Amino acid sequence: MKAHFSFGKTGIEVAVPPGFHTQVIHSKTGPALPDEAGALGWALDHPIGCPGLVQLAAGKKTAAISICDITRPAPNRVTLPPILERLHAAGIPVEGITILIATGLHRGATPEEILTIVGPEIAAKYNIVSHDAKALHEHRFLGETGRGTPVYIDERFIAADLHITLGFIEQHLMLGFSGGRKLIAPGVAAQETIKVIHSPRFMREPKATEGSIKDNPLHAELLEVARMARHDFALDVTLTQDRKISGVFAGEPVQAHAAGVAFVEKTCLEMLDAPVDAVITSAAGYPLDLTFYQIVKGITAATHMVKPGGRILIVAECAEGVGSPEFAHKLETLTDFQSFLETLRLAPVEVDQWQLEKLALTGQKFELYFYTPGVHPQQLGLLSPRAYPTVEAAVDAVLQGLDANARVALVPEGPYTFVKAEAAGLVAVS
Repeated sequence: MKAHFSFGKTGIEVAVPPGFHTQVIHSKTGPALPDEAGALGWALDHPIGCPGLVQLAAGKKTAAISICDITRPAPNRVTLPPILERLHAAGIPVEGITILIATGLHRGATPEEILTIVGPEIAAKYNIVSHDAKALHEHRFLGETGRGTPVYIDERFIAADLHITLGFIEQHLMLGFSGGRKLIAPGVAAQETIKVIHSPRFMREPKATEGSIKDNPLHAELLEVARMARHDFALDVTLTQDRKISGVFAGEPVQAHAAGVAFVEKTCLEMLDAPVDAVITSAAGYPLDLTFYQIVKGITAATHMVKPGGRILIVAECAEGVGSPEFAHKLETLTDFQSFLETLRLAPVEVDQWQLEKLALTGQKFELYFYTPGVHPQQLGLLSPRAYPTVEAAVDAVLQGLDANARVALVPEGPYTFVKAEAAGLVAVS
């Protein structure tokens, strides 16, 4: 059986030979909206839980809009214009609007990427800046949450009269679902905040996983951070497989995001009757598979459909290599999952350790395989013996030794595919 996988910008073909019970699981979404512009306009004028955006912005002189960076396929070029139009209708001038790219701890956007993220017309007209989590002096301290997280938020966001986020909702490996409060923290938070919300305290919570909102302590923490940052208005959308808008959810941030999550759960979740023996998945292609750091999301998403001790192969281009220097060093020097996890319990939190922590927790429970041509095997430390030079070699390795009755799942869109199986081998607290 063959399937075309998301991989880089062009994709790649993955083939499984006869002899296995193989199924292809494509991402499931709601249908594309027939009139995106109309749906966006209606949602902004009739939002959930608050006045329309024009009314909300009336009397304000400045507004800050937090938007996704290049690693997310958010349709900012479609969703930004109707927001800007309404802010101007309320009397806020062009020079009173700051569009803040919510990088978290990712690198800042290049000039070319800014054109991709917002489009050339908006890029030429508005003040568009990248957040820098490592520049503490660019953030305002807002106090601590009830759980003790220090809250530092980008001054350019906090200083505005009106605070808006613009995102999209999909499953997320720690927060349950993206969107809403995530555009505040980690989006425009300082690393002093990000390190705490990505510490073992939250990373090892069993409810801090894909598709989990209820009783997810990280979700609750970020809602509190967003309230402290005076999160006034959110516009989140849901997307089809080909990145068309399938749903629009605007308004009071908590209520609007909850409505979007409910829509995703209703339209996107697919249940398997039983877990499979092996999953071959992707990191969803460009831009999510730019680095090895980002592909962990595809791996953890696969744990919801595979048996305990089962096999997971991820294929990802990794055109920009491993990721940050901090993450690259930790990955290259990784020698043992258990000792790494124990070290994290006692040591101060370091930048980007959390993604490797999630990977280590997964690696304790499952056999992991990699086809990541942009990364040299020597950069993968403990993982290098299961990194393969071709996709064919990687597939052969993951299938080797499986019996004829083995169930194999092909997941071409990786983490964009919201799948669960009864009694699957979910990653537990370690």
